[in-house]
Amino acid sequence: MNTVFWFRRDLRLFNNEALYQAIERGCKEAIFFITDEQWQQHNVASIQIDLIKRRLEFLGQLLADNGIRLHIMDAGNYAGCVEQLLEFCVSNNISHVFANHEYEINETERDHAFITRSNEHSITLSCFDGDVIAVPGSVLNQSGEMFKVFTPFRNAWLKQYHDSAFYFAQPPQMWEAIEWQGSALLASNGESRKWPVDDEMLNHVCQNFIQDKLSNYKDNRDVPSIKGTSGLSPYLALGIISVRQLITLVQQQYPDVLNSAKSNMFTWVNELVWREFYRHLLVAYPNLCKYKNFNTKYDAVVWRDDESDFQAWCQGRTGYPIVDAAMRQLLQTGWMHNRLRMVVASFLTKHLLIDWRKGERFFMQHLIDGDLASNNGGWQWAASTGCDAQPYFRIFNPITQSERFDPEGHFIRKYIPELEKVPNKQIHFPHQYLANNGTVNNHYWPAIVDHKAARLRALDAFKV
Repeated sequence: MNTVFWFRRDLRLFNNEALYQAIERGCKEAIFFITDEQWQQHNVASIQIDLIKRRLEFLGQLLADNGIRLHIMDAGNYAGCVEQLLEFCVSNNISHVFANHEYEINETERDHAFITRSNEHSITLSCFDGDVIAVPGSVLNQSGEMFKVFTPFRNAWLKQYHDSAFYFAQPPQMWEAIEWQGSALLASNGESRKWPVDDEMLNHVCQNFIQDKLSNYKDNRDVPSIKGTSGLSPYLALGIISVRQLITLVQQQYPDVLNSAKSNMFTWVNELVWREFYRHLLVAYPNLCKYKNFNTKYDAVVWRDDESDFQAWCQGRTGYPIVDAAMRQLLQTGWMHNRLRMVVASFLTKHLLIDWRKGERFFMQHLIDGDLASNNGGWQWAASTGCDAQPYFRIFNPITQSERFDPEGHFIRKYIPELEKVPNKQIHFPHQYLANNGTVNNHYWPAIVDHKAARLRALDAFKV
């Protein structure tokens, strides 16, 4: 049987059951579609596209070393994917296409369109759930519905994990004797060059985090000035690393990690379960892909259409140092610390009362780890419009958040060197200090909104 593997956001060879099944059936061809038009419509960041292309180079070399040819084709958009894949299959007498599911609505429609067209040529598309551990729709409450609160979802997810035959997918037997080493990568001057794409380095990063940093993750994860998080989110977003692989590695180091949701070691696993929660929500409520509020009662919120305030937030000119430093980190690196994502999202939606969709779109346009399910879920959580979101009356105070998580201002000074000489006590809101020292116009911009007034305005707006 002639088969082809269709790479999407699953750019890995290891722990890729769909790829293994294709190879067991004699697959010697793989395909990936460049979809610039679709990426633009979906606000995919240029730094993430660069990471995709660098990973494809490595992947293509590794596949070629092992007898599989990777075809990289420019399709423009998803309609082009359907046309070109169908033409490729017919021209090469392909009767079976293997792939991993993508759960977003446009991607689902693309696959349905291919199935409809391919039936005319007796071509089969087999999709696997390689992006999650629990298949969307399989973790349900007693009424057979998707959970709307995270904690009971997590508990049910854990029970299913323990009760079911989840396993780490192993390569086909024919690969057992192969020494998996890819060719040397070409030098990259792209935006994502600081993020490695070779499996050996990524394995080292994973092992280093789990062995050396996971035990302190709960204490360090909210401190942006230290590398206390895993830094693996870009690789999860593109399927370069699988969530099953990560949990397996954690269990190898800490065999009882999934037995206690209250343990320090479980804190990071809990974040992976949140990732699954948002994917399950996306399948259960497809309107989330259309940027609809999960909680429709907040459709009545009247957002401010203030382009000046929005641009100040985008450019890191709000006058709140922790917000501005975080936005500069995003603009300079294509990544932002998770605690700060919550702080800046709360600031945009509550302090500035600007629609969460504008912030969500801006994040996708700049994040190397941009992912619709997680990004949408995180923004709706901060805006109080989402599933199991923070209550609308919980409004982060950016000054106290800064004092708590960057007490000595190390992170602020890294991205706002204008404040380098401001004392620790004043750096979290330095305006009076700068005014007293006659440097307010030369070093920092005034705050665009007063915290107390903005909080009251948000409370009034959300009481609807």
